[in-house]
Amino acid sequence: MRLILLGPPNAGKGTQAQALINQYQIPQISTGDIFRANIKQETPLGKEAKSYLDQGLLVPDELVVAIVKDRLKQEDCQNGFLLDGFPRTVVQAEALEQFLKDDGISLNKVINIHVARETLIERAIGRRVCQQCGATYHVVFKPTTTEGVCDSCGGEVVQRKDDQRETAEKRIQVYEDETAPLIDFYQSQKRLVTIDGEQSIEAVRTAIFEALKDA
Repeated sequence: MRLILLGPPNAGKGTQAQALINQYQIPQISTGDIFRANIKQETPLGKEAKSYLDQGLLVPDELVVAIVKDRLKQEDCQNGFLLDGFPRTVVQAEALEQFLKDDGISLNKVINIHVARETLIERAIGRRVCQQCGATYHVVFKPTTTEGVCDSCGGEVVQRKDDQRETAEKRIQVYEDETAPLIDFYQSQKRLVTIDGEQSIEAVRTAIFEALKDA
């Protein structure tokens, strides 16, 4: 099964990705993980990516594509993969299409988890994270027993900068500007399936697997 998972920040992609990789026994591939691995191993691609990241610059499409291609050639991807966070742009999507075509394979489906902007912001600004163990909570959906104290380890539970309204809105806007055009791209290829991400986690998971039955 060869899949792409699309969706804005706080759409619940991480939770659904875990269910997908468990079900189909495929690796989850994210550009962040690939960058970190290549930088840690000091590969030529990793060194090049680090030179951009150290300057606070975006890694160019050509380099992102090269790193992802390198990852997709590895043995654990022979039976499929789940791409999360790639492609981010239509240029990257076109490069991926050509790479797969050259390999004689194609994507099965592109799963787009749709959640309204205000819901995304509500999810973000209510999230709290334990500074000690990393456990996550939400002031509405999953509050701590004692305010500000982690149920698991007793550490301090705080709001991250990424989860403040202004930052959350910026991240969503970047997604809409850069990545949302992929929805039209994959819709035109009849590979896109859009799932209502405002349902319960279980309902979203059921809808995804239902959509993948004939993939």
